[in-house]
Amino acid sequence: MTAKVILNPYAGRWLGLAKKELIEISLREAGIDFELELTEKAGHATELAAAAVEGGYSPIIAAGGDGSINEVINGMVSCAKNQDVISLPSLGVIPLGTANDLVVNLGMPTDISSAAKVIATGKTRTIDLGKVIFGNEKICRYFGNNSAIGMEPTVTLIQEEELIRMRGVVRYLVATLMAISRNPHWNLHLEWEGGWYEGSATLVTVGNNPLTGGLFYMTPHADPNDGLLTFVYGYLPTRSKILSVLPKTMKSGKGSYVEHPAIHEIHTAWLKIHTDTPTPLHTDGVIQSKAVTDVEYRVVPNKLSILTP
Repeated sequence: MTAKVILNPYAGRWLGLAKKELIEISLREAGIDFELELTEKAGHATELAAAAVEGGYSPIIAAGGDGSINEVINGMVSCAKNQDVISLPSLGVIPLGTANDLVVNLGMPTDISSAAKVIATGKTRTIDLGKVIFGNEKICRYFGNNSAIGMEPTVTLIQEEELIRMRGVVRYLVATLMAISRNPHWNLHLEWEGGWYEGSATLVTVGNNPLTGGLFYMTPHADPNDGLLTFVYGYLPTRSKILSVLPKTMKSGKGSYVEHPAIHEIHTAWLKIHTDTPTPLHTDGVIQSKAVTDVEYRVVPNKLSILTP
């Protein structure tokens, strides 16, 4: 079959376009028959991925960062209810982003040539996806890595709107420090399978994998194959307390921030959130809304077949 490569030319601050020739050479050397299309705007990768599935292309290859992968996943899954689509093709990834969180979490190569070789082997694993439903229109988005309200998407907005010229993973750290300096928090109600919470919170982060932002293990015990989502919520009332915990978000094992008595890590199949005041929302680093008050998360077990080593 012919693969469809969906390349985000803006990935890595226009490095995606600069690497187009290398991607094509690497795929040919790996023996992959492919067609390549460039995205032209936000959401275009979703449209291209849906059209590729319906056109019988396999695999679908996302060439870009975590946001590009997210768009491709949503395009693929949108075809799942189409009776003409018997089964979804596998997803291949050529990582071109800043953090490449999904790739790192799944132990996939981060260089183009090795990624092409992995795709050529045809070896796959199936992972869970997360689904988030939000807004009065009940908008639905899927995510492979993580999603959040509160502090985390606030950091994302700062990166996108205030740190335009800064590159690399350090951008995430600077944006985080800026967000902490503003000390945002929300009053909310959480309900999940077997529990609930009502009160103030600095963040609610929902993970299918542990690592996000290239540095932070926001859901350190998340597992993309356990049929559950992992979420963390907590409230730290002062900037100094948030700063004292920040280094521990970079630890995946002993000493993680989830060991703090004010921080709670829960594994569940679903989560409902209501906030008294609007909060931004992201999925895989893509801002889906700057102001939501009602959000619902659900796990979709064994949904995505992804080409891995």
